[in-house]
Amino acid sequence: MTESQIIQRIKDQFGLEPLPGEGGFYRETYRSNLKIPEDSLPHTYGEARSYSTAIYYLLTPDSYSAMHQLPGDEVYHFYLGDPVELLLLYPDRSGKKVILGNEIFEGMRLQQAVEGGVYQGAKLVAGGTYALLGTTMSPGFEFQDFTPGNRRELLEKFPDYKKEIIALT
Repeated sequence: MTESQIIQRIKDQFGLEPLPGEGGFYRETYRSNLKIPEDSLPHTYGEARSYSTAIYYLLTPDSYSAMHQLPGDEVYHFYLGDPVELLLLYPDRSGKKVILGNEIFEGMRLQQAVEGGVYQGAKLVAGGTYALLGTTMSPGFEFQDFTPGNRRELLEKFPDYKKEIIALT
């Protein structure tokens, strides 16, 4: 089976579609019916949110998760495929790269929590074919919560991550 056939088979198996604004392919798999009332959330939300949401998320050599910021916490889950480099840029102007993958004895992580307000972006490690991930958010994700990263602003604040920011914006 070719690389493109494997990727298409995964998309078909899970009903994955392009993720608008961010890149990659996704399908929402869970949305809590319970709601957090607006007056119990920080003002940045503007309305009630589901307690949590979950998605499948696929990265390919032709896609990446563009730098973005979300108001709530997001947890990445690595399921299968090739390693993924996750770039995290913090409000205090520090940053780090985390490798998601199944080589846990080589320092790769199966899960990574990203706190709300942290800029994040991800791509396959060079030479990778695909990675199937999942993410869980609490409060639940809504498209209006997605804030794309501005390349110029990110480069000014995080010059040590120039190469990575350019690749993810």
